[in-house]
Amino acid sequence: MHIRAPAILVAARQHGETAVVARFLTEEYGLIAGYVAGGRGRQLRPVVIPGNAVDLQLSAKSDSQLPFAKVELTASRGPWLAEPLPAAAIGWICALTATALPEREPYPTLFEALSGTLDAICHAPSARGWASALVGYEALLLRELGYGGAGGRPEGELSEIIEIMDAMSEPLDHYLLADRRGDVMAARTRLRALLKRIA
Repeated sequence: MHIRAPAILVAARQHGETAVVARFLTEEYGLIAGYVAGGRGRQLRPVVIPGNAVDLQLSAKSDSQLPFAKVELTASRGPWLAEPLPAAAIGWICALTATALPEREPYPTLFEALSGTLDAICHAPSARGWASALVGYEALLLRELGYGGAGGRPEGELSEIIEIMDAMSEPLDHYLLADRRGDVMAARTRLRALLKRIA
């Protein structure tokens, strides 16, 4: 297997002393895991951050082997990780994507929507500019995986968007995150608390 594609890094877990097992969302191949040698080293540590857009090269001798991944940064989300609210939003949306999607099934619509939502989080003047995009992405994810999901991107004041966000907690937890390792919803709870402070 040899793949080269634009990708969004959605999860990274330490493996051994210096390596990282990362998960990437690509438009053509869906969610793919890869072994990044030296991912915790000085050169790659700023690259192997959830939310970053990368040029991904994967290679493996067989489909059953974890592929080796080479990554080159194309867009960094690093500057926004110093701010609590954007950092919480990026952390949640990447964790949701990495946890909910099945491996190696393409969802081109989700790839485009995730890319657009991350851009909105990083470039909108405030959370009022990106909160509806984030909730719209959650609804799209539910729809793409066959669990309905009402409407598209919600409109209105931040307080109204938070109400819609609250209503979506149960289907996200019940359909997408049930029986998953770790409490992924804790990231969403933290994000919601931060949004509530500014609403």
